[in-house]
Amino acid sequence: MQRRCRHWATLLLGAALVSPMASIGCAVRTYHDPYYNDDHRWDHNEVVFYQRWEGETHRDHVDFRRRPAEEQKQYWDWRHSHQ
Repeated sequence: MQRRCRHWATLLLGAALVSPMASIGCAVRTYHDPYYNDDHRWDHNEVVFYQRWEGETHRDHVDFRRRPAEEQKQYWDWRHSHQ
């Protein structure tokens, strides 16, 4: 009986440690584009487009959330023409 309890305790402890890490990977940001009045999921595909835009427009890498509103608008204009 004591051995069975030890296995359950180990299983529960493992689940408690793993569950927060599993939920972190599921977080996907959604941005609303006010100029085109649509929403964009910021996932791996959008990151690839964003990095391409930075390269094509010769910009240093800056997190999208930290870009000025005018540059964000320029990105969404570019993004809508590169689907």
